[in-house]
Amino acid sequence: MGLVKRITRARPVQEALGGIVAGYLKLVQRTNRFVMEPADAYDRIGPLMPVIAAMWHGQHFMIHFAKRPGDRAASLVSRSGDGEFNAIALRHLGIRAIRGSGARGRDIRKKGGVAAMRAMMRALGDGEMVVMTADIPKTSRVCGEGIVTLAQLSGRPIVPVAVVTSRRIDFASWDRASIGLPFGRGAMVLGEPIHVPRDADAATLEALRQDVERELDAVHERAYALIGSQDPGARNRNAKPPAALAEGSRA
Repeated sequence: MGLVKRITRARPVQEALGGIVAGYLKLVQRTNRFVMEPADAYDRIGPLMPVIAAMWHGQHFMIHFAKRPGDRAASLVSRSGDGEFNAIALRHLGIRAIRGSGARGRDIRKKGGVAAMRAMMRALGDGEMVVMTADIPKTSRVCGEGIVTLAQLSGRPIVPVAVVTSRRIDFASWDRASIGLPFGRGAMVLGEPIHVPRDADAATLEALRQDVERELDAVHERAYALIGSQDPGARNRNAKPPAALAEGSRA
């Protein structure tokens, strides 16, 4: 591990950086003019709480903007060093972190998947909304089975969410991560709730997995359209990430 990485993985440094990032995100939220679609989203989703808020990887900086101030929420965060930094930032934003992640192989225990699933089940049972990415690491915008399994076991609906801003930085990462900039316009789009029956068979689960994938693509497309932009993740979905793009000229 290099010197810079050792320094940034030190707990005092991560605490400081996490606080700075959280403060910056609060600034972005306060200084952007957000529109929500549908306009009555909170009235429609409120009676269904707690829900499973689904996002694509790369939205982890922005997704908390869509949470109502009074809602308790927990978010699935990986066990990596970068995940620790994200967990600290989330804590400053009032969101509890559940550590663990999915895996592309069969043994999800290696990344804490089983323990994380149990923790998310407990959170939902206690009335906490759970926020999690639908796609698994390194496989951008292809919905995995984990979020559908959680919905089936918990009986809670999945609500696809997209949050974007007109002024932002789009990174050249595998997940097309995006972070907003202050003083622009923003859009928060919530999709139709997706319910997964407890007795769903394999074919039904696969169909619902595809529904989550399509609905997440749809809310992202709509959110970017509302700010007069295009979704860079959708545009380059099957291509290698381009050089980092800074889209800071729109207001």
